[in-house]
Amino acid sequence: MTTKKQDRREQLLHVASDVFATKGYHEAKMDDIAAAADVAKGTIYLYFKDKRAIFTELIDGLSAQLTGAIIPVDTEADVVAQVKHNIRAVIGVLAQQPRVTSLLFDQASGVDENFRLKTDSFYRALKELLASSLGEGQRLGIVREGDPKLYASMTIGAIREVLVETRQKTGSKRTREQVVEAFFAVLEGGYLRLKSDPKGPKRRVYATIGPAPSKRRKAPATRE
Repeated sequence: MTTKKQDRREQLLHVASDVFATKGYHEAKMDDIAAAADVAKGTIYLYFKDKRAIFTELIDGLSAQLTGAIIPVDTEADVVAQVKHNIRAVIGVLAQQPRVTSLLFDQASGVDENFRLKTDSFYRALKELLASSLGEGQRLGIVREGDPKLYASMTIGAIREVLVETRQKTGSKRTREQVVEAFFAVLEGGYLRLKSDPKGPKRRVYATIGPAPSKRRKAPATRE
């Protein structure tokens, strides 16, 4: 696809997300998207089969951004900074796509079975990714024993509620860093396991959120 066509496709996706957020996915029509984009309806069909195809691409795009934003946690490096990075990354991606997250978080799924199946698949994939990582963390002794799927659901649910509150502008206004610090504190007091750092007086936190942590092999010492 040429750059010009790709730009037009992205423009239509952006407009469609606005229309879905304003009118609701179930009430929105292809005519509404065409009117908002100031193009003929036939132009939209050159890029998308139907409304459902647009919705699917929006959700898949969000999933790809989330996956790409999260880094594997290296237990030999600054783990706290890495965990906070991943919390920040997840919140950042969702916050930067408010219209798409609104589709996932706010709109009823019962009207359209395919809508429900797509949103369910998004949550299922996200929970499986996190649960797999937490399970690996348990194997390494850096996450407390328990049901990793339940831990994953609780984590995603907490992030969801914070974003819903932010969009509704209820409660006190918080910066993203305040949210990150508060969220990390909750995890630190919850399923993350704390260990003493034998190399210094400060305790070192081994934790994981996102892809499974990696253990890098140290290079052998070289003689002078």
